Amino acid sequence: MELLDTKSVRDVLKEVKESFRDLPVDSEILSIEKARGRILAEDIVSKENIPEFNRSTVDGYGVYHKDTSGASDALPTYLQLKFSVEMGKEAKDAIRPGECAYIPTGGVIPEGVDSVVMVEYTEEFDEETIGMKSSVAHLENVLEKGEDIRQGEAVFKEGHRLRSQDIGLLAGLGIEKVRVYERMKVGILSTGDEIVEIHQQPGIGEVRDMNRFSLMAALDRDGFLPVNGGIISDEKEQLQKKMKSLLEECHLVLLSGGSSMGEKDYTKEVINGLGEPGVFIHGVSMKPGKPTIIGKVEGKAVIGLPGQPVSALMVYEVLVKGIGNIKDRNPRQEPYIIGEMDRNFPSAAGRSHYFMVEMYKEDEITKVTPVYGKSGTLSMMGKAFGYVIIPHNDEGLNKGEKVMVYPLR
Repeated sequence: MELLDTKSVRDVLKEVKESFRDLPVDSEILSIEKARGRILAEDIVSKENIPEFNRSTVDGYGVYHKDTSGASDALPTYLQLKFSVEMGKEAKDAIRPGECAYIPTGGVIPEGVDSVVMVEYTEEFDEETIGMKSSVAHLENVLEKGEDIRQGEAVFKEGHRLRSQDIGLLAGLGIEKVRVYERMKVGILSTGDEIVEIHQQPGIGEVRDMNRFSLMAALDRDGFLPVNGGIISDEKEQLQKKMKSLLEECHLVLLSGGSSMGEKDYTKEVINGLGEPGVFIHGVSMKPGKPTIIGKVEGKAVIGLPGQPVSALMVYEVLVKGIGNIKDRNPRQEPYIIGEMDRNFPSAAGRSHYFMVEMYKEDEITKVTPVYGKSGTLSMMGKAFGYVIIPHNDEGLNKGEKVMVYPLR
């Protein structure tokens, strides 16, 4: 029997990134209401200055800053109140030295004003006289025209993934639509004579297909467009025909099952028969997920996942999910939570070990405890909050050791 030539997770991730950088991903134009989480396919350049006028950043009194020199709580400087600025309207007049004008937050800065004293540092002496109890520097509490964003400035670069706050900024610039990369289509195909649909009652030796549904949910969460390919039995010609059909429609095809070295596991042979260059990785130094297959067929990606539910989901999280970030120029690090191991957890060196964990509080300390079970057990995924990674050359974790827990969202 052929032995797997495993590669480290780090090397596999590097190869995947390089091999799939040129996936044929088109672009489309979307309204900004639908663009959150999408990756820009072009630079966004501002056509105007933000703000378009000098404005106050606080509620206060607009002054000529030199008039407040030496002002203090004990010895205020008194200025004549000339007028008040109304929100959303231009200032109706200018001020001269010795005068001030009331300006609300966001209000237009009148001519003659170069600073604003916060209202908390003023006192009303009478209806026409305001005492300044603090000095201000030139342009203090003033946002100048174009200081936030200049006309012609590239606000976002191509390859930026749009967040909620970015959508608000686009709205502020008057941008209603943006060009973004399309969501990658991912076909999901479950293989195996023992796999049945979820509405069926499994017979002896049969199991319901859970991988297809957990993977479709994960793909949808991560911005892909999942395509349900159904179930195919362990029959080479049928598998090849179905995979060819999915590859015509999708950027990436995931096969659940058929990645090991069993007698009826045809995945590697089928991938190589579909086109060049075929399989370039068969075996990853990770637990679970060692027999993973990664290939490329005529510019499209094909990945054979282990059939065991926990293994399939872990390989997706570690190796597949990032393919959706190929166009993302600055992918963000996965969020994690720091916790403390509540027991020793051994591992074999020479592979990256990913294991499911739960978390709990004990005496205000965040504790991490392993979820025990084999990779085929259904309950492991339901119980797990997230997973911990034991690096390639480590031999386990000690009780009390700090670890990073990556949530399974």
